Amino acid sequence: MKFQSKAVHSGDRKRTGAPIGVTTPIHLSSSYIYDDIADLDRVFGKELAGPSYSRYGNPTTGALEELVADLEGGAGALACSTGMTALQVALNVALMDRRRVVLAARLLYGATLGMLTKLVEPSGVEIVWADFDDPADVEAAIAEHRPGAILMETIANPLLRVPALDSIAALARAAEIPLIVDNTFATPMMVRPLEHGASFVVHSLTKYLSGHGDVLGGIIITNAEFLGPLRDYSRILGPILGPFESYLAMRGTKTFPLRFERQCSNAVRLAAWLAAQPAVQRVYFPGDPAHPDAANIARLFPEGLYGAMVAFEVRDAAREDIFRIMNNLRMVVPATSLGDVHTMVLYPAMASHRDLAPRHRARLGIHDNLLRLSVGIESVEDICADLAQALA
Repeated sequence: MKFQSKAVHSGDRKRTGAPIGVTTPIHLSSSYIYDDIADLDRVFGKELAGPSYSRYGNPTTGALEELVADLEGGAGALACSTGMTALQVALNVALMDRRRVVLAARLLYGATLGMLTKLVEPSGVEIVWADFDDPADVEAAIAEHRPGAILMETIANPLLRVPALDSIAALARAAEIPLIVDNTFATPMMVRPLEHGASFVVHSLTKYLSGHGDVLGGIIITNAEFLGPLRDYSRILGPILGPFESYLAMRGTKTFPLRFERQCSNAVRLAAWLAAQPAVQRVYFPGDPAHPDAANIARLFPEGLYGAMVAFEVRDAAREDIFRIMNNLRMVVPATSLGDVHTMVLYPAMASHRDLAPRHRARLGIHDNLLRLSVGIESVEDICADLAQALA
């Protein structure tokens, strides 16, 4: 099936011999029984597929996992309670029986930076930072530090840099190092990192896949090599997503291709409009022909799909000016998230990258006049009009 058809049909309508619903129901049971206890024994022993205890897996959650694994081209998936939980689980599984050294991109989501510095590093894992916009720097760091895992984002938050995923994945494969890629901003509609050689792909389900601002969740998609260890880890700790959230996430994912195509189209027009505004100093958008990673973007992404995130700097704006602009918005939602049907604006210095020291943010290029837009599905004329009156 084509990508759009997979989004609608994958995971649903499991044949059981009995009448089945058109959509996957919400399975609330914490445990399951079988006509023959020998079958339950085989399920516990992983000789027979089926549910036994919901920490090990839930039919609703399993359907969501099958759906997203199909979209990403993975051997399987694990849905987790949050995107950050998914990232932490992927990192822990990747580091099993490997050197406790992580090579990470310098430019990452603020909570990911916090996880690495405040949780992972104090637990005895060495964190090595590299400029992932320079594959030579990554290659040198691999040779010097021999990391046990590599962590990056397909499109870096919030400055929207696009590293050479294919080149970095080739370096990771050559060194036999698991590569973990946060693909939330790009989505599998733009790029599927497993096809380039990544070992794990992580999404915040809260964002584009669910798409309606009503689900908190994350998901890990992996290849055949790591699916068993990932499942074993999950059976012990039980980080899985609940059935209600799984149902909502699956329902949202069915319309994800339609929503994302519209969001990407709106983002192209909005970025061009922002670039022409006197109040805007600089626009960050992967669709900009002058983007510093234009060659990577042309090679990795389908033509015309550049994502639906746009960042921009307001000319000569201080913190109080940014607050005034956000307070003046009438339709665009000033809230902490992205990927929803409605357009949202976030102030990285206040929210996503708040915990970074101001000097650290400045070194990364995240200035105090930077705003990040997640473009929704509204009329782009209405989005521009609202931003125009707020910026005035």
